[in-house]
Amino acid sequence: MKKSRFIGRRTAGLLLALAIIPAATGCGGDSSAGSSGGDSDKVRFGYIADYSGSAALAVAQKQGLWKKAGITPELKVFTNGPLQVQALGSGDLDFGYVGPGALWLPASGRASIVSVNMLGLADRVIARPGSGIDRPADLKGKKIAVAEGTSGDMILDLALREAGLEQSDVTKVAMDASTVVTAFSSGQVDAAATWYPLIDTMKKKVPDLKEISRTEDYYPELTFPNVFVTQPKLASGNPEFVKKVTGVLKAAGDWIAAHPQESETVAADFLELPAGQLEGSTKYVKILPSAELTKLSQDGTVDGWFDGLADVFVRMKKLPEAGRAKDYYLADLYATAGKADHS
Repeated sequence: MKKSRFIGRRTAGLLLALAIIPAATGCGGDSSAGSSGGDSDKVRFGYIADYSGSAALAVAQKQGLWKKAGITPELKVFTNGPLQVQALGSGDLDFGYVGPGALWLPASGRASIVSVNMLGLADRVIARPGSGIDRPADLKGKKIAVAEGTSGDMILDLALREAGLEQSDVTKVAMDASTVVTAFSSGQVDAAATWYPLIDTMKKKVPDLKEISRTEDYYPELTFPNVFVTQPKLASGNPEFVKKVTGVLKAAGDWIAAHPQESETVAADFLELPAGQLEGSTKYVKILPSAELTKLSQDGTVDGWFDGLADVFVRMKKLPEAGRAKDYYLADLYATAGKADHS
């Protein structure tokens, strides 16, 4: 498989209409999950070519975790989560990676979550100096740039809700993520809802910008997880195979938690990028060891994250009603999946 040579933009939140999304190139439907290839099961697994979207698969490959589990992976690169969910639905993919902006898809029943990968810490609502914005309540009546349907849109929704404001209380200016950078930097808007490392670019022109709302302000009650998903019918029809694959993900996640900086290098090598190109990526994520994630899954905290985000998606009109996490997050399967590798 030819690996991607680029870092994908933060595309997980691109809420594409699934009815018009073409199937990803190279996803043939003639291979079945768990089919025996000698002593090895085969799995078709999607990923995105950035740090969060590839690190676990990179580590699993580098540390020999697939081989140890008796699994042969066929890894397929995608540009966003919705495309992977469509490939799951058509049977062309067995597992995939979905960012927080696309979690409305599992909540609508189109995929089952097998594991939380990492928690995003990069999203911010920021304001220009002199805008009169020092706290979320000051956003009222202001012009705010946002890439709609992304995690930036989600952090803006949370900030407005915290202040008791409605979407109609502000002027949202919808644009793509790169244009948000230009609009904010040039003073065309008062504020922006976006994320790092784009904010680092903005700081070069607006060094005294203000951070009004941050992802971690809402933790642990609410957070922005990126996750691994599978076909609902695969989870119900072949749970032992899904457990085996999830066990690999748990082992990879534990290795990353123990070696965060080294994981940046492993991911860069996997993506065929210069060694230092992903340096600092772990600054923008929270990596939970499997023991902690299991505890948070069993005490209902993780369900609360997904339920809270489903409510956000209802307010954003991405869902007609909020599905409950117990119906699409396979917490019990995660807890009983293979032993984590702490090597």
